[in-house]
Amino acid sequence: MLETSARLLRLLSLLQAHREWTGPDLAGRLGVTPRTVRRDVDRLRELGYPVHASPGTGGGYQLGVGAQLPPLLLDDDEAVAVAVGLRSAAGQGIEGIGETSVRALTKLEQVLPDRLRRRVGALNAFTVPMLHGRRGGAVDPGVLTELATACRDTERLRFEYRDHAGNATRRTVEPHRLVCTERRWYLVAWDLDRAGWRTFRADRITPRPPHGPRFTPREAPAEDLAAYVSKGVSTAAYASTAVLRLHVPLERAREVVGPSDGVLEAESEHSCLLRTGATSPDVMVIHVLLMGVEFEVVEPPELNERIRSARDLLGRALDRAEPARPGTPAGAPRSPGGADRRPETRNGSSAG
Repeated sequence: MLETSARLLRLLSLLQAHREWTGPDLAGRLGVTPRTVRRDVDRLRELGYPVHASPGTGGGYQLGVGAQLPPLLLDDDEAVAVAVGLRSAAGQGIEGIGETSVRALTKLEQVLPDRLRRRVGALNAFTVPMLHGRRGGAVDPGVLTELATACRDTERLRFEYRDHAGNATRRTVEPHRLVCTERRWYLVAWDLDRAGWRTFRADRITPRPPHGPRFTPREAPAEDLAAYVSKGVSTAAYASTAVLRLHVPLERAREVVGPSDGVLEAESEHSCLLRTGATSPDVMVIHVLLMGVEFEVVEPPELNERIRSARDLLGRALDRAEPARPGTPAGAPRSPGGADRRPETRNGSSAG
């Protein structure tokens, strides 16, 4: 039986490596009769592998495309290439593929022999990625796979966590899920010391094994974990919060507002609401202006005063930059505070 299983694996490897084989060629490679090859092909079909056979002197066996993905056999070089590719995809936060890459990488690294793990580790240790665009903190893919494994195995996780000021604390949590955006990874977990759900940035986590013991999973803090994390990192974590009406469709707003920037909610065909946060009202004004879309303040009304102050400051800067009119002293504004420069939208906020 063991010999038969080994021969089936060898046959499957040959079919995956070459587009088409004749029966005699396979029989010669495996050291068996063509009749044994036919029986082994039938066994592979029973296991879900779509092996096609074409009759005649020019016919042969070919591994086709099936309705489901059966197990694959990879040689050493192929396994290393797949692991490195998955690590790269996981670390770059590619939308829609990063989280899947971590799950696949977790499964692959669990079965990699030590010699291949060392090869993968060396390739990643001595490779420097050159990335474009806005990025969050870099996350070691090894940390991501360790977090994903703890989530999968429902195993308590111990780690050191650095806050935004760099202060480190020791945490023991029951990990639930990893959530990724286009820039960052987050771990949603039940904090045992604080007896509540917490969201941790993965790039600030340094695992401190040994982990364990196993635990019984708790009910998730929200049905939509992506929205839960987005609200937590874009609004609830900040001292100043606001609700803004963006005068663009929801699809357009999503092009300039990322999941870590705020929570969007459709309001009408031409507008949507943005709930967001910042460290201060002044930073909030800058944050909104950089979006480059028309907006108005829904709440708090005090934010309009900060917008007026920013408008006046910008107006005075423009007045100093433009040539003075005849009879006007250099550097003097042409109107008090430059207030006539920009029209006001509803609620008194300036158009973005």
